[in-house]
Amino acid sequence: METQEKPFAEIFVYRHGAIQVEESYELSSLPELLADPDNVVWVDIRGEDESDVPKIKDLLLNVFKFHYLTVEDCLETRNSPKIEAFPDYFYFIVHGLRPGETSPTNFVTKELDGYLGPNYVVTFHIERFRSIKNVKQQLRSSTYSCQRGAAYLLHQILDQLVDMYIPLLDDYDDAINDLEERVLSLRRSNTTLLEEIMDLRRGVARLKRISHRQLEVLYRMSHGELTLIPEHILPFFRDVHDHLMRISDLAENYRDLVGGLFEIHFAVIGTKTNEIMKTLAIVSAIILPLTLIAGIYGMNFENMPELHSRYGYFATIAVMFVITLILLIYFWRRGWMSSNDLDEKE
Repeated sequence: METQEKPFAEIFVYRHGAIQVEESYELSSLPELLADPDNVVWVDIRGEDESDVPKIKDLLLNVFKFHYLTVEDCLETRNSPKIEAFPDYFYFIVHGLRPGETSPTNFVTKELDGYLGPNYVVTFHIERFRSIKNVKQQLRSSTYSCQRGAAYLLHQILDQLVDMYIPLLDDYDDAINDLEERVLSLRRSNTTLLEEIMDLRRGVARLKRISHRQLEVLYRMSHGELTLIPEHILPFFRDVHDHLMRISDLAENYRDLVGGLFEIHFAVIGTKTNEIMKTLAIVSAIILPLTLIAGIYGMNFENMPELHSRYGYFATIAVMFVITLILLIYFWRRGWMSSNDLDEKE
């Protein structure tokens, strides 16, 4: 085997009947390797260095003979998940998570472009993927993934990529449950909490959008539309499709739950406001008759009953106290002052 000259690409080759997957090939040996239909070739291209872009473009256009439009999409990093079929290969874009950076309120993805041919898989990515690393480790320890062909090798890559979404779903569950508890315990309007709900809604919306579009990609791969995926490999792709379907369904549920958080938040604030208004109304209702009495006896007329009475002041205060007590008892019996206690008893 020859030493690798192109640091931007790793080449893995499985020869029929071999006991291990070979590495460290030069890119110049690719035409010969691809010409043997019994070989399974995986070329993993890293576009981390912009100076390698012309070489990568030349490799994709002149060695693999890919359509120039797919090569342009491949070298860009702002594309949505999609799949395009050609007579001898198909091109796809999927998105993986950024470990350590992605969270329920900050859903961030990175793009993985790829091609599948009769006996080869080509992947291109600017950022490193844990799923790619895991598959490489598998190939170095076992030839099983390559023995089933290039399509099964692609399945392994996509399966690892989709499985990385699963732990994030638990984070969404915890985040939604935490916000629900905080919303229900609100005592006054909280702008910070409302901003967190907005961030979570944006994260859920992006998760739903990405998972839905990738679901379309996996659907086409898993339902026999693409002849490059043998029929006996289709069940494995359907398994990945099912996993992604679960993620998409949960994303839809999360969107409904987060939308419900907004309604609960405003309902709680509305309830608190109503309680304040009820308290003010009770106070106003009690003060009104007292103000009426004070207003009547505060008029400057000389011929007024009890105006010059020795005990008139104390009698008036006593009447005000009795009226206040009667109103408080009335409001309490009506349940206006202890509605929570009454509801619990009922």
